[in-house]
Amino acid sequence: MSATADHAEERTNPAARLGFQPGQVVQELGYDDDVEQALREGIEAITGTELVDEDHDDVADAVMLWFREEDGDLTDALVDATTMIDAGSPVWLLTPKTGREGYVEPSEIGEAAQTAGLAQTSTVNAGKDWSGSRLVTPKAARTGKR
Repeated sequence: MSATADHAEERTNPAARLGFQPGQVVQELGYDDDVEQALREGIEAITGTELVDEDHDDVADAVMLWFREEDGDLTDALVDATTMIDAGSPVWLLTPKTGREGYVEPSEIGEAAQTAGLAQTSTVNAGKDWSGSRLVTPKAARTGKR
């Protein structure tokens, strides 16, 4: 695919910029009526598989965590999300954009991620009302290597 085609796909499919690949299993946590449906459908189109929920009992390739201010403790939610994936796999933390109901301060995201043992690698526009933060567990931290 050409660079031009890649950019066109990113404009038509908001999930294209999240780095998902065909065949990946993506676990979705925190689903509610307010989530970005186009993003969910885009991820399913790229992976070719339906998103799995919290009842999925196998390791996923990535986690999408929809989180709002009123959803409780962000650190706990992130720690729970990391139990569903292998070291180095991403947790996409999706939070309402500034000014939207349920907005989470970037400083809170950074602090919760660090406490949960995650590093923030990028932030993306995940739709009209949502921002996405890509968080990963450093591989060395999980395997005990330095």
